Amino acid sequence: MSLTHLSISFSSSSSAFLSSNSINSRTLKVAVPAKKNGICKCIATPPAETAAYKTKVSRNANMAKLQAGYLFPEIARRRAAHILKYPDAQVISLGIGDTTEPIPEVITSAMAQRSHSLSTLEGYSGYGAEQGEKKLRAAIASTFYADMGIEESDIFVSDGAKCDISRLQLLFGSNVTMAVQDPSYPAYVDSSVIMGQTGQFQKDIEKYGNIEYMRCSPENGFFPDLSTIQKTDIIFFCSPNNPTGSAATREQLTQLVRFAKENGSIIVYDSAYAMYISDDRPRSIFEIPGAKEVAIETTSFSKYAGFTGVRLGWTVVPKELLFSDGFPVAKDFNRIVCTCFNGASNIAQAGGLACLSPEGLKAMHEVVSFYKDNTKLIVDTFNSLGFKVYGGEHAPYVWVHFPGRSSWDVFAEILEKTHIVTTPGSGFGPGGEGFIRVSAFGHRGNVLEACKRFKLLYK
Repeated sequence: MSLTHLSISFSSSSSAFLSSNSINSRTLKVAVPAKKNGICKCIATPPAETAAYKTKVSRNANMAKLQAGYLFPEIARRRAAHILKYPDAQVISLGIGDTTEPIPEVITSAMAQRSHSLSTLEGYSGYGAEQGEKKLRAAIASTFYADMGIEESDIFVSDGAKCDISRLQLLFGSNVTMAVQDPSYPAYVDSSVIMGQTGQFQKDIEKYGNIEYMRCSPENGFFPDLSTIQKTDIIFFCSPNNPTGSAATREQLTQLVRFAKENGSIIVYDSAYAMYISDDRPRSIFEIPGAKEVAIETTSFSKYAGFTGVRLGWTVVPKELLFSDGFPVAKDFNRIVCTCFNGASNIAQAGGLACLSPEGLKAMHEVVSFYKDNTKLIVDTFNSLGFKVYGGEHAPYVWVHFPGRSSWDVFAEILEKTHIVTTPGSGFGPGGEGFIRVSAFGHRGNVLEACKRFKLLYK
């Protein structure tokens, strides 16, 4: 029999293309023209989206205070997007301070030997001391702190200064106030926010509440005017400074130690670039009389031996440093370390011990000299182009001024027009606006090529 129409029933629960406003739960009769063969095509509809399951655990409100992502992953994201846009471009990274040259063989051979020994009964070792191996702690004390009264027991070996910054924040807790150089390494501020030490981010001034930003600029020689600084419990201070490349003098550090003593503050002194200092400026805060009563020092093998991936550093907490109730700070830090850390890799510690041998020290100085030569090439390039250039002499970073311009705009311009990754100064704090940081960590050929591209862009 020939059919000209086919009557089909649809329910409101099975029809995705019928308006929910025009139907209800009753069955509707709809006349649909049918082909003469009597076949009706049914069109599948996608399943309705369901809301993701949520737990009943509230988000840490301090995490919500953080502005966007951490600086360096954000730069990596933009670099990756640029490579997708220009897949054939030779992108040169002078942004994140990541070492590029091979670790000296005198150091890797010691790590290899320690690694192979783990496959023997005689050489195997499991968990080690959370504070680090005794030989390495003794070697650090004698190499870097001779005649400063720092002993092996004051030294805590770790997986790097950045990790120890967060452990120190756990030690201090949330009920402290803190000060940072502005600009400064972003881990100080971000870890303070996460710990709950700060107020909300104030967009109009690009600062968090309850943080004392110590402005460091060309006008004050990149050392803060301490007479204008509010008293805080903790003072983060990095010298040579990341990102500006400036290094504090003995007189300036003496002022800082005196300031901390007068206010009852603790200085967290980051000396991760001390080996890059070119003159007689202090390489350790403990060269300053009285510093052991007010300071902690944290540092790393990363930028000396190429250990950014190996991960090895140390923090010095002198026994003379006491909390307001007289309790030794080192005892509480030891408790934090024992709770949060099982000790640095035994293979990495073998490498650290090799670093401090006469051959290892010579090799590390050669690595540092290589990067300092890169720095000079970059400094000379920007000077020849008429820019105001800072840093570079005592650190592997060049701080270039672009007055009146947004740091992120300059970063984007350089990336788009030269395929070179730098770091926007404002990522280190409001005091970095109008600057970019150029890292000297790179292969010599890449640094030379980058300098050519800078000249073509800004000639």
